[in-house]
Amino acid sequence: MNTNQAYRLKGLGRLCLVFCWLTATVPAQPKMAIGPTQTPARTLQSLVDEAAKATLGKFADKKLEEKQLSFTLIDLRDPQRPVTASFRGNERVYPASVVKLFFLAATHQWLEDKKIEDTPELRRALKDMIVDSSNEATQYIVDVLSQSPGGFELPPQEMKEWQHRRDAVNRYFSSLGYTNINTNQKTFCEDAYGREKVSRGPNGENRNKLTTDATARLLMEIASGKSVTSQRSALMMDLLTRDYTGTSSDADSQAVGFTGIALAGMKGARLWSKAGWTSTTRHDVAYVELPDGGKFVLATFTSDHARNREIIPTVARLVIDGLKTVK
Repeated sequence: MNTNQAYRLKGLGRLCLVFCWLTATVPAQPKMAIGPTQTPARTLQSLVDEAAKATLGKFADKKLEEKQLSFTLIDLRDPQRPVTASFRGNERVYPASVVKLFFLAATHQWLEDKKIEDTPELRRALKDMIVDSSNEATQYIVDVLSQSPGGFELPPQEMKEWQHRRDAVNRYFSSLGYTNINTNQKTFCEDAYGREKVSRGPNGENRNKLTTDATARLLMEIASGKSVTSQRSALMMDLLTRDYTGTSSDADSQAVGFTGIALAGMKGARLWSKAGWTSTTRHDVAYVELPDGGKFVLATFTSDHARNREIIPTVARLVIDGLKTVK
C-alpha cells in the first residue's frame, strides 16, 4: 500500500465516524398517521360556479342558457369583510321592477340632502313602490327625483335639457362608483308615450339596465346600514321586509314567489328583497339571514324564462347548502 492509498483510507474512516455520530444524535421522526383525506374548503367563487353549472343542468330541458342567467352572491357572515362572487355578474340586463331599489336609495339621499321635502304623499309612494311594486308610485318618485315629468314630445334642445334632468339618479350612483348601469326610466304597466318614449331611444337603447353585481352591492349597503345613513338604511329595510312563511294566491308575490321559495319550511330565517318581472324577465335581489348565522345577499336575474318560478329558488338553495362548506 503506498502513501496516497493510506491517506485515502484514513479519510474514509473519519467520514464514517462523523456519519454514525450524526445518525445517532438526530431523533427519529414520528410516522405520519394515515387517515381519511380532508376535502379542502371551497372558495365563494367555486360555489357560485358550481351553482351556475347545476342550475343550467337542471333546467337544460327548459332550454335555459348561460346568456339567460346571471347572479351575484355576497357572503356577509363577517360583515367587516364581505366576500363577493358572481356568474356573469357584470352583464347588463333589463331589470324590471328591481330598479325601484335604486330609486328608493336615491330618494333617501335627496331627503338627507334636503333637496326634496318629506311629505305624507312621498312616503305613501315609497311604500307602494317597494311593498306593492306599484309602477304608478314609481312614476311619481322619478318625477320628484328628476323634476322631469312626462308628457308630449319636446323640441330637440328642450328634450336635451329634460334628459339631463332625468339622468340625476344616474349621476348619483356614478358618484358612488357604480358602473355599467342605467337608472333613468320610469316603469310602466303597458308602454311609454311622448317624451318618455323618445327618451328610451328608437331601439330601446336607453332603457333601464342593471347588473347583478351593482344590484347586490346596493342591497348589501342598505342591509349593512351604509346606504345614505344607518337610520335611512333601516327605513329602507323596513319596506323590504318579506314574510316568506305566509301564503299567497299571487304567483308573483315578492315574499313567496321568488327567493322566498327556497326558505319554505325553514324556521328562523329572515328575508328582505325586491323582485321584478315582466313577460320576458324574472329577477330578485334578496338579503337572507339563516338560523345558523349565515348572512348573504343574492341577486339573480333570468331572461326569457319569466314563467319559470323555480330557477331563482334553485340558485338560492344551492347557495344556502354550499355556503356551509365555504370558509
